[in-house]
Amino acid sequence: MSTPAAARRRAPEWAGRNYTLLTAAAIVTNLGTHGALIATTWAVFDAGGDAGDVGLVAAARIVPLVLFLLIGGAIADRVPRHRVMVAANALNCVSQAAFAVLVLVGDPQIWQMMVLTALCGTGQAFFNPAAEGMLMSSVSGEQAGRAFALFRMAMHGAGLGGAALGGVLVAAVGPGWVLAVDAAAFAVAGGLRAFLDVSHIAEREPGGGLLADLREGWHEFIGRPWLWSIVAQFSIVVALVGAAESVYGPLVARDELGGARPWGLALAAFGVGTLAGALLMMRWKPRRMLLVGTLGVFPIALPSAALAVPLDTLGLSAAMFVSGVAIEVFGVAWMTTLHQEIPEEKLSRVSAYDWFGSTAMLPVSTALAGPAESLFGRSNALWGSATLIVVVTALVLLVPDVRNLTRRVETKRVAGVGGEATASAKELAERPGAG
Repeated sequence: MSTPAAARRRAPEWAGRNYTLLTAAAIVTNLGTHGALIATTWAVFDAGGDAGDVGLVAAARIVPLVLFLLIGGAIADRVPRHRVMVAANALNCVSQAAFAVLVLVGDPQIWQMMVLTALCGTGQAFFNPAAEGMLMSSVSGEQAGRAFALFRMAMHGAGLGGAALGGVLVAAVGPGWVLAVDAAAFAVAGGLRAFLDVSHIAEREPGGGLLADLREGWHEFIGRPWLWSIVAQFSIVVALVGAAESVYGPLVARDELGGARPWGLALAAFGVGTLAGALLMMRWKPRRMLLVGTLGVFPIALPSAALAVPLDTLGLSAAMFVSGVAIEVFGVAWMTTLHQEIPEEKLSRVSAYDWFGSTAMLPVSTALAGPAESLFGRSNALWGSATLIVVVTALVLLVPDVRNLTRRVETKRVAGVGGEATASAKELAERPGAG
């Protein structure tokens, strides 16, 4: 019979208390959120909305996310990050609970759904930079890639279950109850994150205020060509994928595939792909992380092409699976690169600029998805999206740092996780792309 001490010996050094709590909370929220994404779309349809209304509700979530991201990143580098995360979860819990009640007992109007999803987006704007900074500070340098891959595998595994269950529950009991489950998930996750320990993170020196922090984060961001070029690429990729998944995908499912269930299965196939990609990245440590990650972006165009045809449920699910593997290869490579290259005290601000740039065009794309369908036709709009994803990804490969930045064997450890930092100043100065 194994003892607690033996269990601790078997656990990897990076799987400490914070990492475990963060992973458990991510599993809970992803179970709820992925079902809620399907529920929100069908709540709009049930209220008599069309493609343009679906796009407006989706854009209402993204607009405050974009507006408040930079402020959220600066705050997360100034105050304990877990407090920001818990407050954001509380806001998401309240807004989703109100949305659920509105759908269950009332006659929801499009503007009401937009207000409530906007509150959810506001919470996400403060949560995302704090969460990314917290995760990166919870693991040691040498095993960061494996830790991030396992975290993402757990997160996407929960997303897989949430998407499959969400599609079934929307069809069986309606979208309102799925939104209520999402509210409960935010409450549980916020409770877990309240127990995170930030004592190992050094307190920030008094600075020049919020604007000074934002300027410092901007200099860190713009001084690294690999960083801003990939974020610029993803401002287009995320916008196109977001429009396809939040607007065109449900519409194709409704008009060509028979309803919510096939789209839920396609999203589940994407989740299985992310699990496979994360498992791959737990075992594979490519030396040129960004090059491999960027090559992995090309297959992300496949779902848009599959919807443009459109393929049947099996073909669409296959395209979603491959894109899931591909985005996970990129995601782990990207997180490992940020962990390697960005100082801990600037992680949340750089993450905020990353999120801001990557999502800046998403409100525009989701709001214009309906008009674009009317103007060009759904199939042409989707083929255009797939082509543009391929073009902008090819352009990023022209940046030397994207092709040449390499993984190093790290001796650095995060204080409170594996000891004090031991990387020399010379090692840090020689990092490719250092500001």
